[in-house]
Amino acid sequence: MAIPMLFDPSTHSIGLNRELRAAKVKEQPDPPVRVDGVTFGVATMSENSPHGGEMHPDGDEILYLISGKVRVVLLDHADQDIELHPGDGMIVPQGVWHRVDILEPCQIVYVTPGPNNEFRPLDIART
Repeated sequence: MAIPMLFDPSTHSIGLNRELRAAKVKEQPDPPVRVDGVTFGVATMSENSPHGGEMHPDGDEILYLISGKVRVVLLDHADQDIELHPGDGMIVPQGVWHRVDILEPCQIVYVTPGPNNEFRPLDIART
């Protein structure tokens, strides 16, 4: 019989594999651990991610903002950037390049498909 496991989503990511088995996969922060399934966690962020964008070819990513304010920049759809405020959720479609810019320090829940996530290098000209 499996034993229930407590975890703190602000310090550990949880991997949910394709057989729907959950396990602690890593203490945060970046880079995320590649999981053949989905990764669930809560990121506390005061600075932008150390990459120039990411893309998830394995499925849609779910974001839910607990506190603060962010802008989800859709890199291939410049006119569709979306600001999230506490209580807002967003589905980033499979295959869409995006990044999360921090407008106010925040806590954000993520459910990220994997394992084939891609990252663009950080553009040092970005502000």
